[in-house]
Amino acid sequence: MATDKEFIEFACEQIRNAGEVTYKKMFGEYMAYVNGKPILLVCDNTVYVKKVDAIEQYLGGAETGTPYKGAKDHYILDIDDGELSEKVAIALEKVTPLPKPRVKKSK
Repeated sequence: MATDKEFIEFACEQIRNAGEVTYKKMFGEYMAYVNGKPILLVCDNTVYVKKVDAIEQYLGGAETGTPYKGAKDHYILDIDDGELSEKVAIALEKVTPLPKPRVKKSK
């Protein structure tokens, strides 16, 4: 089951105060970005965030899961909790690097 467009838009709305929020469709699912940094991975209408020390205080006891086969364990974020989601997004944005630019291969 793929993520509904309405769900990714709702997830982005929940973290709108964390910075400039955008999303991109990837492999039938979505990645949400804050200020150009990948913050939320949304698969099957479930929001996953990377397990990092910066959000341990918010999600230390949260449910975990893998967004896709072969992925590392991630926290599952209760996106319905707007206040928590915003705090997690802000904390992740501070410690997440910008993606490296892709180098185009010449033919």
